[in-house]
Amino acid sequence: MFDKILIANRGEIACRVIETARRMGVATVAVYSDADRDALHVACADEACHIGPAPATESYLLGAKIIEAARRTGAQAVHPGYGFLSENAEFADACADAGLTFIGPPADAIRAMGSKSEAKALMERASVPLVPGYHGADQDPALLASEAEKIGYPVLIKASAGGGGKGMRIVRSATEFPASLDSAKREAASSFGDERVLVEKYLTAPRHIEVQVFADSLGNAVYLFERDCSVQRRHQKVIEEAPAPGMTEARRAEMGEAAVAAAQAIGYQGAGTVEFIAEGEDFYFMEMNTRLQVEHPVTEMITGQDLVEWQLRVASGEALPLSQSELTISGHAFEVRLYAEDPQRDFLPATGRLLHFETPPQTRHLRLDSGVRTGDSVTVFYDPMIAKLIVWDRDRASALARLRAALAGTYIVGVTTNTAFLAAVAAHPAFAEGGVDTGFIERYAEDLLPAPEAVDDDCLALAALAEMSAVRREAAQDALRSGDGGSPWFRTDGWRLNGETRRHLLFQEGEQEFVLDIGYAPGGGLEAVMPGGAVMSLRGDWQENRHLRANLDGRVVSARVLRHAQDFTVLHAGRNHLLHLLDPRNPDLAGEDEGGQLTAPMSGKIVAVRVEPGEAVAQGQVLVVLEAMKMEHSITAAQDAVVSRVFFAAGDLVEEGAELLSLETADD
Repeated sequence: MFDKILIANRGEIACRVIETARRMGVATVAVYSDADRDALHVACADEACHIGPAPATESYLLGAKIIEAARRTGAQAVHPGYGFLSENAEFADACADAGLTFIGPPADAIRAMGSKSEAKALMERASVPLVPGYHGADQDPALLASEAEKIGYPVLIKASAGGGGKGMRIVRSATEFPASLDSAKREAASSFGDERVLVEKYLTAPRHIEVQVFADSLGNAVYLFERDCSVQRRHQKVIEEAPAPGMTEARRAEMGEAAVAAAQAIGYQGAGTVEFIAEGEDFYFMEMNTRLQVEHPVTEMITGQDLVEWQLRVASGEALPLSQSELTISGHAFEVRLYAEDPQRDFLPATGRLLHFETPPQTRHLRLDSGVRTGDSVTVFYDPMIAKLIVWDRDRASALARLRAALAGTYIVGVTTNTAFLAAVAAHPAFAEGGVDTGFIERYAEDLLPAPEAVDDDCLALAALAEMSAVRREAAQDALRSGDGGSPWFRTDGWRLNGETRRHLLFQEGEQEFVLDIGYAPGGGLEAVMPGGAVMSLRGDWQENRHLRANLDGRVVSARVLRHAQDFTVLHAGRNHLLHLLDPRNPDLAGEDEGGQLTAPMSGKIVAVRVEPGEAVAQGQVLVVLEAMKMEHSITAAQDAVVSRVFFAAGDLVEEGAELLSLETADD
């Protein structure tokens, strides 16, 4: 076994590898960019080496710097995690040339499966069923368009060298094909350094099922059963589960044996995932990921095995820890990915500082894999995943109940997240019945992405209780500091010499304002005149960022109220509202809309400007293409207009809210 390994990655996967290595007595070396100087994976590792500026192309994707860090620290092996250089055959070769063990498959195996086109050709020769499509080397756009016509729309354009939904586009008609092809190639080149694509028939209601395989250098190979990853948006997995609902033992064995055969056909070693797409009774080979997958924890939960430990043992020359007959399934597991993104804005990635990040405590039923903590920032440079919540129980229904409870007990403040969206998926009756396929989110979008609910009186009352509790504590502390704690001027019941004290609280949510008139009631409670005129009695004591158990007009309710400066995040009855308390002495109301502007919805890099000053544009027309967090986002015209000015060009970096161009409409 190795004495010391270097982890050529960041975030939660780096922390995950460090945890197993420490348990096995293996020392670890982390690498970090300027943006990750204070990151959790750096703090967790035994040593850490700086490798460059924040952009991954200048740090985490520079194999030479990583190898130099391994040499400098005396590491014997390199664990690539997933993403970045994990499926880079040249990096695997460079590690070998430097005398380092690459904790992954042989470079030739990576090459064999690294190109989706070549992998499909290999599987075709091995008689593995394939989705109808074009997987050839000729990338002439006219040929690709012609092949799409032969296949029949809708088709799927996929990056030949990629995964994770990068460089992937659904095309529903021939008129959409050229622009979609350009966008897919550009994103593929940006994410993987390879713009080649393949074109396949797009199946309308498929399931995405993947099989975990493992092989050692002694000729042994096994499959550790399957995961269902069908619930996706933008071709990125949202919820994964193991085993797949409705999977029969016969089908499980058939798919598992096909996956092992695929691995053995390329002389595979280490952890890998063979992905299948299934519709009805048929299943087709999609691709093989020659690395550890993001969703590997659900496999660990149902098998009781540590796949990172298996990786280290296999890479050091040991045999697989178990044979196929010794592997069994126990219970059911789910994994959800907590992302900094806004589901109400088409899942646009979000950036910002995590002012509060809390999940239920880890148990044998609940696991958290994360690379961040309260106070860390989600930046534009890397994937916006905050954490993975993984739950396990004896059966699917019990595990799903634990997932719902875990999401209900997750509190994230400072960035917009998909937590409520994940909770809506987990609570949906169709999901509970196991009716999943890749169109699940689109089919139930109205249920999963309802219009935001207006703030109600209960929410306002809870925020008011939190504010008044803070006022009461501040008065009590002033009394202690004064040396005259018995003075009536420091009483916290609202007493005043010439009458009662009332406070006016002005809360703002978005563009709406809510005024509450607060008075002190006998016995220590409060009386609030709500915005609609109703009078509500309030009782409850709030300790900052703790649960608030309140009595509202005789109703006992529980909520979480998290405060940062003048912002109150109220989590109650499955809803999440951000209220800003305005100081009437120093109002900080947002200014009026200036109109006629098109602003960046997030920080990122301009990859294309499709218009020029003086050009007339139509509603829905793509004006600017912005790249953020490894994904392209098209910014379109909200109405017919004429472009008056363009402020940025391709290649420019912009901050969220930056004015990209100005428009003149007929009203102007």
